[in-house]
Amino acid sequence: MRARTHAYRTCRRTGRIPHRRGRLSRGFVRLFLDSNVWVSAFATKGLCRELVELALGLHSRENIVLIAGRHVAEEVARILHEKFKLSGEPISAALEVLALCESTPDEADWHPQGDFPDAGDIAIIAAALAAKADLFVTGDKALVALGAVENLPILDPRTAYLRLRGLG
Repeated sequence: MRARTHAYRTCRRTGRIPHRRGRLSRGFVRLFLDSNVWVSAFATKGLCRELVELALGLHSRENIVLIAGRHVAEEVARILHEKFKLSGEPISAALEVLALCESTPDEADWHPQGDFPDAGDIAIIAAALAAKADLFVTGDKALVALGAVENLPILDPRTAYLRLRGLG
């Protein structure tokens, strides 16, 4: 019964029927990547970079709509500068990539029910919900542990990468 309810909610919310093996059905997916995924992709080699490259490839073929807001762009630029000591061209290049994404509303209103792991993440989750994202991808273990927020699945980068590979 639970799977049926989840499928009904997913279909009602996104207009797509979820694949029964945990993959996304063909069509387009609205994907919101948290700033920590973007920072890892821009500053290091590894899974997050592969995830972003895959998502950008699917984005160019219109299988995916990448979503990022002003808050994400500002946080990415700040972290790349402060933590990785990057400036100038690398940050400009990162911001150009983020400019390819659909923008989220600047002020999204959402209030979590009950305890929330980090109050600083509320604005990011609110932006993803306001943009009607199908998936929220983050490296934040506390957010991943939630599993979902208001029918918005929260995935770690590895799980998201495996799901997106099924769209290619």
